[in-house]
Amino acid sequence: MTFWMLAGAMALILTVSLVAALLKGRRETGPAEAFDLQVYRDQLREVEQDAKAGKIPSEEADRLRTEISRRILAADSKSQQDTQAGTQPKTLGLVMAGGIALVLLGGGFAIYAQLGVPGYPDMPLQARLDAAEAALRDRPSQADAERNVPPSLIETPPEDYLALVVKLREAVAQRPDDLRGLTLLARTETALGNHVDAYQAYARIVTVKGDEVAAGDLTNLADSMIIAAGGYVSPEAQKVLDQTLDMDPENGVARFYAGLMMAQTGRPDLGFRIWDNLLRGTPENAAWRAPILEQIDEMAFRAGVSDYSPPEGLALPGPSADDIANASELDAQDRQNMIRGMVDQLGERLATQGGSAQEWGRLISSLTVLGETERAGAIWSEAQGVFAAQPQALEVINAAAAEAGLIE
Repeated sequence: MTFWMLAGAMALILTVSLVAALLKGRRETGPAEAFDLQVYRDQLREVEQDAKAGKIPSEEADRLRTEISRRILAADSKSQQDTQAGTQPKTLGLVMAGGIALVLLGGGFAIYAQLGVPGYPDMPLQARLDAAEAALRDRPSQADAERNVPPSLIETPPEDYLALVVKLREAVAQRPDDLRGLTLLARTETALGNHVDAYQAYARIVTVKGDEVAAGDLTNLADSMIIAAGGYVSPEAQKVLDQTLDMDPENGVARFYAGLMMAQTGRPDLGFRIWDNLLRGTPENAAWRAPILEQIDEMAFRAGVSDYSPPEGLALPGPSADDIANASELDAQDRQNMIRGMVDQLGERLATQGGSAQEWGRLISSLTVLGETERAGAIWSEAQGVFAAQPQALEVINAAAAEAGLIE
């Protein structure tokens, strides 16, 4: 309420000041002309008195009367013209004043309704920083986040495979310090969508390795914890990420999740800086490259950067909707060849180097545009296997398949 009162008062004061200036008119002209008329009338009376007293000849008196009367008529005519001329500027001033009031008051409130948060109390910068610090300090634990994550939708594997998994679990339970068995168990649980069991196995690997633990071991643990929490960076996962960055300050996985954590706790400004710096030094085949490109525009907007564009050459690869739209200007054969060339290039790169779920989804959509529905279905099946351990990635791929008509 305080904000609205202050904003309304300031807008009203500014509007009144501008309106007063526009409506001022030509006040200096009126009094000057009235003074001239009064002087001429006084002169005319003096001439009459002097003529009656015989101080001036009658011929001279007639001449003076004529001259003074002419001046009176001229001054009176000038006064009438100025009065009429002053009416139009005042009318125009009223119109302009109304327009200014409408723009200042109506436009200001419209812009705030678009960009602001009506109904929220004032939130000074320090209060926002304090709120973000509190959100970071008091956010839910790993266990709390896991309880809110829906079960994975991974297809149940064959019974003989599950039997082997049971034997693997029993073997690891009997030899809890066997690194090879723990590594195989962690990967198997990940493939099955059992991310809690997976990160527990990775945690055991970190414990067994002790001082010989590598940054990759820590990022495997943190990654599994974050996936198990539905993409949420918990305080426990943050500790693992901090350990990773202490060991390897340039670790891309840890820096990516650090930026994500800042966005989740009310500091998108810091998250944007982390991601932008990471993006500028990222290799082309980095796993975090595509997820950053997909989300950094929104992160930049939340950070107050309205004109952000990714570094040159880092646009998400593969044919986009704009590419396909531009191809429509070509003849049928050239258009088909252009789209097919981009699709084949993307398919070859994904087959040899891998890529993000968004890129796999784009390949599925592009193949559908080409009418290669059967190949698109094959790519969809392959992508489901590639991202079997990543529920969020599967959602992206399945959404692309649904849009392409592969899912009834």
